[in-house]
Amino acid sequence: MNLADCSSHSATARLLHFGSPGAIYLRRFVGSLHVGRCGSNPTHVKTLRLRSNPPKTLTVTAAMASEAELAASAKIIDGKMVAKEIRDEITTEVSRMKDAIGVVPGLAVMLIGERKDSATYVRNKKKACESVGINSFEVRLPEDSAETEVLKFISDFNDDPAVHGILVQLPLPKHMNEQNILNAVSIEKDVDGFHPLNIGRLAMRGREPSFVPCTPKGCIELLHRYGFQIKGKKAVVIGRSNIVGMPAALLLQREDATVTIVHSRTQNPEQIVKEADIVISAVGQPDMVRGTWLKPGAVVIDVGINPVEDATCPRGYRLVGDVCYEEARKVVSAITPVPGGVGPMTIAMLLSNTLTSAKRIHNFQ
Repeated sequence: MNLADCSSHSATARLLHFGSPGAIYLRRFVGSLHVGRCGSNPTHVKTLRLRSNPPKTLTVTAAMASEAELAASAKIIDGKMVAKEIRDEITTEVSRMKDAIGVVPGLAVMLIGERKDSATYVRNKKKACESVGINSFEVRLPEDSAETEVLKFISDFNDDPAVHGILVQLPLPKHMNEQNILNAVSIEKDVDGFHPLNIGRLAMRGREPSFVPCTPKGCIELLHRYGFQIKGKKAVVIGRSNIVGMPAALLLQREDATVTIVHSRTQNPEQIVKEADIVISAVGQPDMVRGTWLKPGAVVIDVGINPVEDATCPRGYRLVGDVCYEEARKVVSAITPVPGGVGPMTIAMLLSNTLTSAKRIHNFQ
């Protein structure tokens, strides 16, 4: 509290700093205080009429930290750091497997079309494979490729003993039947976890999928590694896609959270989100979730990676999330940045699933 003597009898304003006990200390010297509050700004100006001789009016400026300001130092959930820890663990296991039985895990990635976000992920996946010692096989096809061409590549990878994981980067071009293509991937090599049998097992109590979809798995892994409790918490998943939203909701449910899914037909989504202790957003709409949507102290996992045109960036665009980061970080207790949050975890989980597949195929413990 800054106390300024603004009476006409004072040649200069005297500034004193008081904490909470300071008010008690002040009363001992000036007697009763009359406090008038002006305005609703977090920094309040108060006038004090002191019972003294002669009477004095003092102006008090109390810099009061609002709840949002106190939360402005929200913990950053560092996906890069956690992903590096996981990659280090995988590197050790890949090396151990190679030394023991002479097998190196292999991952085949297929990219159809030229989406910027998909291309970013595929490029990062290839680098990640190299960093941990996993062999990578990459196929890039143009947007107008025939579905039969894609299916032929998948069939070849299914039969290739050097390939232990197959990933078809989604979304696919509109003329392709996503269901047919995902169903063509051998369930033993479905490291993306999108095969209907894997999703079905994920949805059923008492059943275990061969693989869990990488992005939702990465979200849950972040919550685990940062020690955030899931059991008994209210969780809201924004988005119901087969890629993230639906499996994320299933995983949260497996962790005993009370789960609500918000989608494009949900009425008053901001009110529903406001009740959540944990928010996972995966809608692909830049800055859609505002700070006012979020419950103070909530934990936010932002899956969105949306390219926004920006002439100041070397590539002509920058990546932002679904959640307005600058607003959210003033409200929530923890949040993932974009980029650097869920993205690296998605790739780390893919590498983990590929290693698991290779171990399972070769019966290596």
